[in-house]
Amino acid sequence: MRQDGRNANELRPCEMQVGFVGTADGSCLIRCGGTRVICTASVDESVPPFLKGKGQGWVTAEYAMLPASTGRRKARDGVKKDGRSVEISRLIGRALRQAVDRRFLGERTITIDCDVLEADGGTRTASITGGFVALCCAVDKLIKAGKLKESPIVHQIAAVSAGIVEDVPSLDLCYVEDSAAQTDMNFVMDETGAFIELQGTGEGRAFTRQELMEILALGEKGIKELHQLQREALGDKAQVISPRRTLVIASNNAHKIREISEMLDEGLNVISMREAGFNGEIDENGDTFEENARIKALAVAKATGYCALADDSGLAVDALNGAPGVHSARYAGVHGNDAANNALLMENMRDVPQEERTAQFVCAMALCLPNGECTVVRGECPGLITYEPRGEGGFGYDPYFEYASGQTFSEMTEEEKNQVSHRARALQLMLPHLEEM
Repeated sequence: MRQDGRNANELRPCEMQVGFVGTADGSCLIRCGGTRVICTASVDESVPPFLKGKGQGWVTAEYAMLPASTGRRKARDGVKKDGRSVEISRLIGRALRQAVDRRFLGERTITIDCDVLEADGGTRTASITGGFVALCCAVDKLIKAGKLKESPIVHQIAAVSAGIVEDVPSLDLCYVEDSAAQTDMNFVMDETGAFIELQGTGEGRAFTRQELMEILALGEKGIKELHQLQREALGDKAQVISPRRTLVIASNNAHKIREISEMLDEGLNVISMREAGFNGEIDENGDTFEENARIKALAVAKATGYCALADDSGLAVDALNGAPGVHSARYAGVHGNDAANNALLMENMRDVPQEERTAQFVCAMALCLPNGECTVVRGECPGLITYEPRGEGGFGYDPYFEYASGQTFSEMTEEEKNQVSHRARALQLMLPHLEEM
């Protein structure tokens, strides 16, 4: 038993009061044993000069101990800040930036201010844990105000101390324990168990690998418990943590949307342009598949505030110098007239011998984030142009496109086609980027 009656693996009693400061964009009063810290989040619609025009936000922090927080008056920070406060401010800022995908924050800054009311050990870890709660509250307010469509918070962050006191590995040290600790460590971790910051010092003596493992286990246990307490304090606002990302398919083509949706991760909320509220016309005036895909995705992402995935697909026939190419859907003059397009293709291919009827379906796929950041990939599926249509399925040029298997795309089931198509190949290249959203 420790001097406050806890077991070695127990946290101090911890409470988090959300909305403690009504004038802040987000706030939390956190109490860990005898330590109390007010954490407030303030939103500024601008970013530091080094981020201007980059479509990213910023998260920073300031830490200070109020004069009476230690029982003996501490002088307030003046023009020259206390070195310890500066070091802890940087630690809190580094830790909380790991919670946010700043590409989804927009060009705004969230500042977390942590003011220690009472210090009884673990003020920096309490500031990080409470600061995360204040950050979530600020993001929730931005979403409710319509300034953000989706939360940028991708990780849950908490921090705790542990150490060796009188040769016993112990969790969450109070001031008396901290000041006499033989080993003192601070852990900052996310919900996956990954370390964001790990500070450790053998202040009284060196520590062994076995002792390190014991301290690590205590830190992990404490972080898990603090994560649960954070979610309980946030209540409904906890929805801003690691949200299911919405992806708008930049198309109203039912065939295309179904085909792409079936190939995508179920972890994404996939919707059409119409479902996202976008009904505008997009002028696809690019000279390449890549340009058109980027134009569509960027227009939809900026208009809706969601991530957008667009593709520009078509048939490129070698004997026709790449035609129909970007004009595939309107090859015969009227957009989407499959019968007329295929008739013109057959007319233009009438005198082309079998060995020269090579072609490829091409798909350029663009993923654009609301901040304008775009990634473009290209997938190609080689094949031959047949003399006659075969098969009842598919659409467009599918009945005339024969894959290496000897089947036309129209003769394949959707599942078979989705495994080899140009769109499937492009999507495979895009999946790593979708997973990073």
